[in-house]
Amino acid sequence: MRKFLFFLIFLLNLNTTAFSKNDLYEKIDLFGEVLENIKKDYVDEVDQAEIMDSAINGALQSLDPYSAYMSPELFKEMQTDTKGEFGGLGIEIGMEAGVVKVISPIDDTPAAEAGIKAGDYIVKIGKDQVQGKTLMEAVKLMRGPVGTSIDLTVRRKNIKKPLEFKIIRKIIQVRSVNSEIISKEKNIGYIRLKSFNENSDKQFLRSIKNFEKNKKIKGYVLDLRNNPGGLLTQAINITDFFLDDGEIVSTKGRNVSETRKFFARKGDEVKGKPIIVLINNGSASAAEIFAGALKDHKRAIILGESSYGKGSVQSIIPLKNGGGIRLTISKYYLPSGKSISEVGVTPDILVEEIGNDFKINSEKDNQLNYAIKLFNS
Repeated sequence: MRKFLFFLIFLLNLNTTAFSKNDLYEKIDLFGEVLENIKKDYVDEVDQAEIMDSAINGALQSLDPYSAYMSPELFKEMQTDTKGEFGGLGIEIGMEAGVVKVISPIDDTPAAEAGIKAGDYIVKIGKDQVQGKTLMEAVKLMRGPVGTSIDLTVRRKNIKKPLEFKIIRKIIQVRSVNSEIISKEKNIGYIRLKSFNENSDKQFLRSIKNFEKNKKIKGYVLDLRNNPGGLLTQAINITDFFLDDGEIVSTKGRNVSETRKFFARKGDEVKGKPIIVLINNGSASAAEIFAGALKDHKRAIILGESSYGKGSVQSIIPLKNGGGIRLTISKYYLPSGKSISEVGVTPDILVEEIGNDFKINSEKDNQLNYAIKLFNS
């Protein structure tokens, strides 16, 4: 109980104006009283350590969907390099109202191939109900040996009945950049950015330089649909390829060290050529920084659907007990000063997604086809 009380004091002291010391200790006494009643009178015998973990996690998840507690066991698992021993599904997830929400399925992964979509709510993992579980517990349930299957039950907006998916786990290895020249005239450079990992900027710049050797290229379609984000540094570097100057993004937190502004350096890698950026409900975090900055600077036309709305930065903080917490430490703000959180980036041209077939030159990809027509109109 002691570890929770210290944590509770820390949380309540975050806003010293809201609580007097007497109020603070009254809350601590109240928690102790509730715990004693659970121990004495609850219908089943309970593990008090598990109750403490749930209470700590409840305190964190009451802050936002991305803050969470990891027990020593879970924290160790999250840090362990599995070396191909475990497989995943290929989805970025968060918590909303006690249910796991899909931020984005990653291209060419089991989840995307099975038909999981951004915005889906995972209500059941195998035989386990998700309600009441922590985000990390849900992640643990979805992991498993490569080649094994898992059943997911999801709720989807505007569909009354729950949907069921059987997905085979695989090693998730994402090549973050794909590129190709598109259109009949072969004059549009298409770059699909699937995530912002540590090598994305190098891959992206290589694609641009290859395109720029072709004198016929008159513009670019940059596809960030179902891009769940990634590293802030990568978002800044890749956005900088298309701007000559000006602010890219700012972060604001309680600590001075978390309040920063990032600016573009001189030099537009595509020499001012027109750009269309494709986004959808699965474009999140770093993808929203990229799209939002180019929109605010009027450097690109944003086409598709509103993005996810994840505009916060999380830090992993180890704890003395061997566990850890994932805590939101700052928020992103676009050059206009607007926050991305829960709002996302609104497209300049709204084109609703008909299917989720993002393969190059697919006739079913109405958003990409719309972008090509804009260039050739």
